[in-house]
Amino acid sequence: MNAILLLIVVHKVKMTDQQLESIEQIIRQNLEYLAAEIIELEELTKPIPLDASIGRISRMDAINNKTINEAALRDKKKLVKRLERTLDQINDKDFGLCRKCGKKIPYGRLEYMPHTTRCVNCVG
Repeated sequence: MNAILLLIVVHKVKMTDQQLESIEQIIRQNLEYLAAEIIELEELTKPIPLDASIGRISRMDAINNKTINEAALRDKKKLVKRLERTLDQINDKDFGLCRKCGKKIPYGRLEYMPHTTRCVNCVG
């Protein structure tokens, strides 16, 4: 019985201040990088003028590329929202705990995906 209690306590141990600062720094770096990517993608998703002298095939390629870039832009904007939400919640007492099972999300997973809210077992 004591082993089970110890296991539960170990899984709910809060991250250290140094780990939280590191995650916060990673989030801020990701947000800066994403801001630059979003600017570039917004430029690539501007309407293609009809009078552009690029030829029919090239125009079709440009339209296809624009569609791909629009999808990438949407994904980047969603990720920015998730990272900003994570940044707002980083000092919450349950930050770093899986929202499904309540166990601690491994620090390495949070370094790689700081916006994650579930452990590997609960995602799969």
